[in-house]
Amino acid sequence: MKLALSEDVLGKLKFASTATLTTQLFKRNFRQQFLVGVKPLNPDDCSFVGEAFTLRFIPSREDKDWDLGDLYLRGENNIQWEASERIEAGQVLMIDSRKDARAASAGNMLLTRMMHKGVAGAVTDGAFRDGTEISKMHFPAFCTANTASTRPSHHRAVDMQLPIGCADVAVYPGDIVKGDSDGVVVIPRSVVTEIADDSFEQELREEFLFTKLNTGSPLWGTYPPDEKTLVEYTEWRKKHGR
Repeated sequence: MKLALSEDVLGKLKFASTATLTTQLFKRNFRQQFLVGVKPLNPDDCSFVGEAFTLRFIPSREDKDWDLGDLYLRGENNIQWEASERIEAGQVLMIDSRKDARAASAGNMLLTRMMHKGVAGAVTDGAFRDGTEISKMHFPAFCTANTASTRPSHHRAVDMQLPIGCADVAVYPGDIVKGDSDGVVVIPRSVVTEIADDSFEQELREEFLFTKLNTGSPLWGTYPPDEKTLVEYTEWRKKHGR
């Protein structure tokens, strides 16, 4: 069992944008941790931070999935339902759908169950169904498309809580996932504290630099800041108690 993140780290991650987090990850040689093409179904209620709980799909096959019979069974015949029940509050369901949007990775019934459990969000590199209903839920749900096709027509859930690829990003159980209106970024657990600290500082600094650019200051000496601008930034933070 992973140690829970401190409220300080969580607060800093919530404050930071996915753009800032990817910049800090890039500085540490993590080139691509952003899930390209994955968008929120409800852009007005999509911000979250949580621990990755992984689920992996493979292509369906007629002798396994043809009659929806797995929906009535427990165990290995219905890993999707098992994952929806096993995931805990504060975690994020990360689904490897092989970037195949021909069938749904989940629908509003499963997402409603997870919402009431306190799950932080759900992310797939495929599609969700019931997109209209999900778009009205107070639950962050990210996907590449919406489809009416049922999951067994193209997907079979085969395992959970193992490393997966989601939108070509490696996701390990326990990684930290942040979502906002721009999309989703995965933060390796080993660097999450330093990423949170430096992202918080970057957000504050860029808030100040924006005020200068927005009043006509040139890029040179402002973004990135030179020594004079950094002195002004320190004074700005003191003045505003930041």
